[in-house]
Amino acid sequence: MAAVSRELSSFVPEGEVEERDWEELSALVAAVGDPWSRSLPLHLTGSALVVDREGGRALLRWHDRQQRFLQVGGHGDPGETSALAVALREAREETGLKDLSVVVPCLVQVVIVDVRAGKGEAAHRHGDLRYVLATGSPDAIVAESEVAVLRWLGLEEALAVVEGDNMAVLVERARRLV
Repeated sequence: MAAVSRELSSFVPEGEVEERDWEELSALVAAVGDPWSRSLPLHLTGSALVVDREGGRALLRWHDRQQRFLQVGGHGDPGETSALAVALREAREETGLKDLSVVVPCLVQVVIVDVRAGKGEAAHRHGDLRYVLATGSPDAIVAESEVAVLRWLGLEEALAVVEGDNMAVLVERARRLV
């Protein structure tokens, strides 16, 4: 788990909540052989907010299980050890965008989120390691399914849609970067 350990160790949390989440996830990575394992009640995920720099927009995806618009991302596949690699793969799969690039080559946000029970899984928590990715071809998006609706929103509009929670922190940080 050297890759994710490096990603976490180079991150500087902002605020008490993020520091607490960062400490818990750093301890998880140090304590278990596979912190990506879905069998753990708390496991890692990698995600990203995709931005269109020219248009000043963010891409949000409808997550049916959470019943809200969020960033793209998900679980690591067997053998993956980098949150950035997971975030890039998931973003390509969920958006169809082939030209994604990393806005900054380091974590932008670390957050632990509760996940509702569903799809045969008990309620659990994701230790989500978040990045900001950019595309130069925003019109090339293709949703991975009919229920996974994708929407480009201006950054201010995106802030209104995510309603002031940890996603708002991600959008704000992306706005500072782009």
